[in-house]
Amino acid sequence: MSDYKKPLPVIDEHNRPYWEGLKAHKVVLPRCKTCDHVRFQPSRYCPDCGSQESEWTELAGSGRVWARCAFHQVYFEGFRDEIPYNVVVVELDGGPRVYSNLVGVEDPWSVPIGASVEAVFDDVTEDVTLLKFRPTG
Repeated sequence: MSDYKKPLPVIDEHNRPYWEGLKAHKVVLPRCKTCDHVRFQPSRYCPDCGSQESEWTELAGSGRVWARCAFHQVYFEGFRDEIPYNVVVVELDGGPRVYSNLVGVEDPWSVPIGASVEAVFDDVTEDVTLLKFRPTG
């Protein structure tokens, strides 16, 4: 059993390709076969055109910081020792925006909005890998 104390995702038949992709250190998201829209949350219908035809596609895992904030409240005990911790919204190149954290920097608040970032894969348990990002400059 893992000693990881933070919340873990519920993996089901709808999101399994995403989590399996992360475990393989790849960013894999659904792409609409009709209009090519890439979406973060797997869903039956494309939010752009309504098509039910989609396929999972690998993205480069690069993007730009679109927004950032600091969480000062302890919502889950596993985060207590990290308060305040950073949360970023990254707009993926060729894809949607995803929530994550910045890693690999002494001061995450020094990373400006618009900064280029790349995917980092955090293997938190044997079954779960989380998508994080680090600056590329």
